[in-house]
Amino acid sequence: MLNRIFGLETEYGLLVHQDRPDHSPTWFAHKIRDHLFQVRRRGVLDLHHRGHDEPPGNGGFLTNAGRIYLDMGHLEYASPECHSLTDAVATDRAGDAILQQAIEEAGLADHVSLIKNNVDHETDATFGSHENYLVSRRFPFTRRGLGPLVTFLVTRQIFTGSGRVGAARPQDAWIQMDRLIVPRAATGQGPGGPHLPFQISQRADHIVNDFFEWVQQNRAIVNTRDEPLADPNQYRRIHLLLGDSNMAEYATALKLGTTGLVLQLIEDGTAPRDLDIVEPVEALQDISQDQDRRWLVQLHSGKTISAIDIQEQFLEAAERRYRGQDEETDWVLQQWRSVLQDLRGDYERLVGRVDWASKLWLLESFREAEKLDWSDPMLKSLDLEYHNLHPGKGLYYGLMEEGRVPRLITDKAIALATEHPPRNTRAFGRGELVRHLLACGSPPEAEHSKPDERYFPSYVINWSIFQLRGQAPFPMPDPFRTYVQEVRDHLSLA
Repeated sequence: MLNRIFGLETEYGLLVHQDRPDHSPTWFAHKIRDHLFQVRRRGVLDLHHRGHDEPPGNGGFLTNAGRIYLDMGHLEYASPECHSLTDAVATDRAGDAILQQAIEEAGLADHVSLIKNNVDHETDATFGSHENYLVSRRFPFTRRGLGPLVTFLVTRQIFTGSGRVGAARPQDAWIQMDRLIVPRAATGQGPGGPHLPFQISQRADHIVNDFFEWVQQNRAIVNTRDEPLADPNQYRRIHLLLGDSNMAEYATALKLGTTGLVLQLIEDGTAPRDLDIVEPVEALQDISQDQDRRWLVQLHSGKTISAIDIQEQFLEAAERRYRGQDEETDWVLQQWRSVLQDLRGDYERLVGRVDWASKLWLLESFREAEKLDWSDPMLKSLDLEYHNLHPGKGLYYGLMEEGRVPRLITDKAIALATEHPPRNTRAFGRGELVRHLLACGSPPEAEHSKPDERYFPSYVINWSIFQLRGQAPFPMPDPFRTYVQEVRDHLSLA
């Protein structure tokens, strides 16, 4: 799409198949990482500290220029930079395939399942699906400028949510009010933790701010951290952590594509106005929890309006400005309108395209067949199985086998994306670097290194720069450039 770089970060759950397991999910996560990097050599491990919680060896870059690492005990996959929705979907699915294949190759498939969801029903913990969008540094990153984005994000869950059984307990978190940071409980805000049969979003209950910089325990609709991972004079990275992990390729593409177009509307100063929501966080949770699926929100203007009506206003603005812009934009506009029309009718029309609808249909079918109440624990188990990445066990893959799931990409494209990066972003150059380092063999062990080598590893790789020992740093500040020939020339001197 025009002037846009996309990226996804996915944290995975690991479900251990024992009532009293010998090993923790974190133990299995370490085994899977070690198999990928040390046995299969799918990439190169970091040799440097990336932060206080990322020591050397915690993770590394892959040959497809994405990253796999451990975050708070979870396996996490960050896709390479993508300039198209098809590449974004392919590289997202590639992360699933890489990790699932590692589980099977390492002989762990009988012991643990990889779950691409966002909630732990037992502990009430949440783990994220983060979205990244490159915008110009001129983007109006202020509360007023971001107002349309907040409204859009609060309401887009009607087609991007993955759905869940039940609700999370009230979140113990801190929020910003004026210039003070106060406990959320002191404001009287937040979900009351009612028993709910089903809601459309997994992350909504865990979002406690409209804007906030840090992510742990203060998850916001818009994360305000300024970390462009590119030339900071030209670019800003919009980092979102309110969304659900999607199994459906259609939902992933629509989530990224519609958000990209709304960012473009904001950049051009043509986003719909007068749609500011009175309490965005509460509206986010109310929409998710609305059992009647009316999805009403109150605006500062005093008007009450449905999430579908709000989405249609953004759609119509994008249609006026961007129809004919490129093939992917036209696909997004067409499917955006189609899904909103279908949301006004029977939700079963959305099975295969929208994850919450697919999951609800499966759960309702099972409930009716087995005469179960929504409180039956079996439904939470089926909730998890929808996200199981084992093709023979996951309920989403069952829908795919039945022909109920529209495909945007092929299995061949996913297999290609597990090994190779997109060829039209700087990921291409980084992939060349990783392949070069793998061909050169593993670096010497620290105990056998010379004293000066212990302080400067043989390579350091970050998203926008790398350095080989003995050579000058090689910056890659423009994500739209491949740098592939420059990287090859640089490596020929090594």
